[in-house]
Amino acid sequence: MTAMLHTGAEGFLHRFEGLRPRLPGARLPWLDALRDGAAAAFRVQGFPTRRVEAWKYTDLRPVADAGFDEPLTILDDGLALPPAHGAARAVLVDGRFRPDLSSLADAGFTVEGLAPALPAQEGRLGALARPEQEPLTALNTMLFEDGLVITVPAGVAGGVLDILSLATESERPAAFHPRHLIRLEKGASLTLIETATGPAEAHYLHNPVFEIEVGEGATLVHARLQQEGRRAFQLSTVYASVAAGGTYDNFTLNAGGRLVRNEIHTTLTGPKAACHMNGAQLLGQGQHADTTTFLEHAAPDCASRQTYKTVLAGKSRGVFQGRILVRQAAQRTDGYQMNQALLLSPDAEMDSKPQLEIYADDVKCSHGATVGELDAEQLFYLRSRGIPEARARAMLVEAFLTEAVEGITDPVARSVLEVAITDSWGKQTEKAA
Repeated sequence: MTAMLHTGAEGFLHRFEGLRPRLPGARLPWLDALRDGAAAAFRVQGFPTRRVEAWKYTDLRPVADAGFDEPLTILDDGLALPPAHGAARAVLVDGRFRPDLSSLADAGFTVEGLAPALPAQEGRLGALARPEQEPLTALNTMLFEDGLVITVPAGVAGGVLDILSLATESERPAAFHPRHLIRLEKGASLTLIETATGPAEAHYLHNPVFEIEVGEGATLVHARLQQEGRRAFQLSTVYASVAAGGTYDNFTLNAGGRLVRNEIHTTLTGPKAACHMNGAQLLGQGQHADTTTFLEHAAPDCASRQTYKTVLAGKSRGVFQGRILVRQAAQRTDGYQMNQALLLSPDAEMDSKPQLEIYADDVKCSHGATVGELDAEQLFYLRSRGIPEARARAMLVEAFLTEAVEGITDPVARSVLEVAITDSWGKQTEKAA
């Protein structure tokens, strides 16, 4: 019996047993133990249901019931690649690194495929991830076949690196689980512009996991453009650890996909570390997007900022869950979180759950959430200046969304995100028309 006849957690566990001898690193004892532990955790947990508090607003039954198979190896050199945003680019096709399509000669730092680099990753792979707590991380740990290992040496200004993840057409629903390890050593800097995309009608699951280490005084700008095909599922998990004086800037644009979950776990481990997690969700008919963040202040004198904005049209559903945990040692914490949603349809729904958990006594923390419609007075003002209603509405939506980009310090990343937001909203407007 093939794995195609199995669905749910059983299907993925069955596939793991079949693929196990062929998975990269299959003869490495430490990796075998890691995969076995993840499989045991996934066997116990399975796919989370809405009875699990962290998944209260997102139903994974469409993913569990799909009966995904592994993607076929694609060797098509004629793949159409969008323009690069920087001099260096790493390309993955169906979760597998393609050095032949990548441009890394001028990177100035190390970028390699995970599969051949596995023997050297003991102690690094799995250092931040928590498969025993997060079932989708367990699923990734069981089944990952490739990904990227990025290392920026101490003091190196890495410039801009594109990460392009392409899904391809497949006769059967396909699932891929890339694992990415990113390390910035002391005083290093890098801007990552990550784009995930695929054919409009392709039915696939993209389940990436990132383990990111930002060293002392280092700065990582991580701009993520989720533009998957409209039948696709993307369930991504990011783990980031930020050392003393380091900065992690994350911005995620959710514009594609049928069901999307963007989960970010960030820990500020050293004094004066900083984290900015911002994002925009642009949802149309039939789309569901969930942004869930866990931000832990574990050291004193750290600052964090979160601003997430969601625009919902048609029958769509957006979710934001944001938890800030301030440990007792994290005195003089400065944390801020804001989530705002704009409903353009009576059939749209937004669920918001901000949380503060504070064990220190010298802190400045706040959070807020708003849900509303377009401002009638602003719309009237634009109409009174001769601007057609459709264009006036589009201008107000674009202004609402691009406000979330203002905190991005890197000009290249900010420009890319502004263009992506405008283009994505334009496509949504065309569909509505």
